[in-house]
Parts: sequence; C-alpha cells; structure tokens
Amino acid sequence: MSQTDLISYLGGWEGYRIAKVTTSGTDKQKRFEIVLVPRFQEKLLCPSCGKRCTGVHDTSVRLIRDLPILDAQTYLRVRRRRLWCPRCGPVLEALPWLEKYARVTARLAESVAKLCCVLPIKQVAEFYGLSWDQVKEIDKRSLQNGFGSVDLSDVEVIGMDEFALRKGHDYATVIVEPHRRKVLFVATGRGRESIRPFFQQLGEEGCKRLKAVAMDMNGAFETEVKANCPQAAIVYDLFHVVAKYSREVLDKVRNAEADRLKDDKKARKVIRTSRWLLLRNSRNVKGDDMLRLQELLEANQNLLTVYLLKEDLKQLWRFRCTEEAKLFWEQWHRRAMESNIEQLTTFAKRLQPYLQGILNHCLYQLHTGILEGINNKIKVIKRMAYGFRDHDYFFLKIRAAFPGIPG
Repeated sequence: MSQTDLISYLGGWEGYRIAKVTTSGTDKQKRFEIVLVPRFQEKLLCPSCGKRCTGVHDTSVRLIRDLPILDAQTYLRVRRRRLWCPRCGPVLEALPWLEKYARVTARLAESVAKLCCVLPIKQVAEFYGLSWDQVKEIDKRSLQNGFGSVDLSDVEVIGMDEFALRKGHDYATVIVEPHRRKVLFVATGRGRESIRPFFQQLGEEGCKRLKAVAMDMNGAFETEVKANCPQAAIVYDLFHVVAKYSREVLDKVRNAEADRLKDDKKARKVIRTSRWLLLRNSRNVKGDDMLRLQELLEANQNLLTVYLLKEDLKQLWRFRCTEEAKLFWEQWHRRAMESNIEQLTTFAKRLQPYLQGILNHCLYQLHTGILEGINNKIKVIKRMAYGFRDHDYFFLKIRAAFPGIPG
C-alpha cells in the first residue's frame, strides 16, 4: 500500500477525495500536507433549510489542522464550497468532520478537549503544535457545548463560599449541592448582586423548596438568602468560625504576649514562633511538638485559656440536640467573658448574634468542607493554566471538575 493509499484509508474526510500529498520536515518531526477536493454530488442540500441547492456559488481554500498521521503533523488544504440556495442565498456547505469556521477538524478538537481534562493547556498545545489560545478556545467551546442549563429542580440544600481569583481583593463565589458534590453556580464577586442570579435561576418554587444554606459569616450572603428564601435555615460552618477565632483571638493574644515579653528575647521568640503549633488540631500534635505545646501553655496563662476555649468551641458542632448545644454555648460564653482577655471577650460578643446559625447545625449536618475541597481544586486548575484571564472559561473548568455524584 502506498503512502497516499494509506493516508486515504486513515482519512475519513466525507465528501472529499485526496488530490495530492506532500511530505516535509525532518525524521523527528514530519509534516503531511494533504490537498482535498470535493467529490461530485448530484444533490447539494442547504444546511439551513434542507432544500436542494441549485449549484456552487463560490469556493475558497483553507488550511486545516487534523490529528497527526503516523506521528506527523497533518495539514489539510481544503477547498470549501459555498452553495447557492434559492431560499437562503449563499450558504457554507456543512461537513460532519469540520465545523463551520473551524481551523481544526472535529476529531482533533475532540482529542484536544479530552487531553485538557488531565493536562495543562501549555502541554496540550506543545503536544499538538497548536498555540495556547487555540487550545483554550477549543476546550472552552467543548465545555460550552457539553453543559446545558443546570438542573435545579430537586435542590433543597446548598453551600456557598468565596474564593480568590488572584492575589489581592478580586474574588468569586461558588454555590454547590453538598451531598452530590456538584457545582451549581459560579460568578465573580462576593456580594448580594453576585449570587442574586442563582436565586433567579432557582425560581419562585425553587426558592420555597430550599431548606438550608451552609456558609461562612458573610453578611451579604445571609441577607440575599433571607430576601429570597426566608424559610431556609442558615448554617454556619465550623471551619470558618474556628478560622475567625484563630485570626481574631489566638493570633492577637499571641502577639500581645510576645510584646509583653519584649525584654525576654528567648521567651518572646518561643511565643512568636508558636503560631502553627497553636493553630493545629490538638489530635495532630504529637511527640516533640506536644512537649513544646505543653511547656508553652504551662508558662502562659492567657495562651492556655484561649487555646482551651478554641478546642472547646469545636465541640459545639458535635451536638445533635439544639437545647444541649445552646446550654454548652452559654457555658462557653460565660467562661470567655470571665477570662477578662479583651480579644476573647470581644470575639464572644461578636459571635453571639450568629448563634442561631451555629445551632442550626444540629438540624442540618451541613458544612463547607466540600467547598474548601473545591477551593483547593480551583487552585490546582489555576496553576495548571498559569492563571485565567477568561473568567467564563475558568468557571466552566470548575463546573467540569465537579459534575456531581450520580444520584
């Protein structure tokens, strides 16, 4: 079998035949250029109305990329025809293997999109010899075609969280169905107007059906949820409350104690370098770190107090009875106020208005752990693409990464 016969066998360019094949390049990187001309067809049908066309209006030659043949980059020099339809006028002939204005064949585009699921755009572009922008547009178009409107007909609980689009104060919001690990909505911003379109998509019946929403203590999120779904229970997450406690209490008390001991450089250094030791879960502190922690807490009463109250605060999310959880909170709150540690008493006062959202965890065991997992995945997606300048494409990649667990 000759080279031309082999290429013809591998081709599959419906409606066209090979007129010429030329080879160029080196042994390591060969290139095939294949000239394709239309086959004679008795019936030429309009792709718009389906009626028979009276003839060919004009032709133009395009250079199209196809999948590599025998590891050689393959280019098709295709004579594209515009047909004359009595009803529609000049229309481009429809080809099953080539989109209307595409510069790559349908099968190459499909292969590129599949590879983009597992590799960064840069590596896919290098593998096929395409530009970064070409690969990105192919993948974006594939994702757009693959996603229809999100089915919100059976959504009863959701979780929402913000994530950073880039360093600074540029954020976006993601809304998920936590039980199915499915991303329902992504939008730029973290205010009320950012999530409002989601509730518009949910519709009046969908808003009435919503039972609970897991979130951090974002006032804008809570206000918008209550405006659209007043019956939905707000559930505040353990992760965000403890993170807030760590920032506003543990860190500030640690810094204050370090400043108090500024004349004792050795003791000051011990406190200044203990941040991550104090922030870690107690069950994860072992060996030498446990000895360091014990010595630190024994030597500093204020750090001991705020550390123990941090660990006790976590217990609030273990309750399944609202009355018992409320009683535990009252005891915790009293201990915090009696400590007379300014940072701790301020935090306790500020947390009091959010108590109902914390107690709602007894009724709905929701948490934003899935959202933290999504945020970590988002960071990986950003690194794979060396950042995203196209937010729409970025959000499509996020949806693709979390399609949901089949029910």
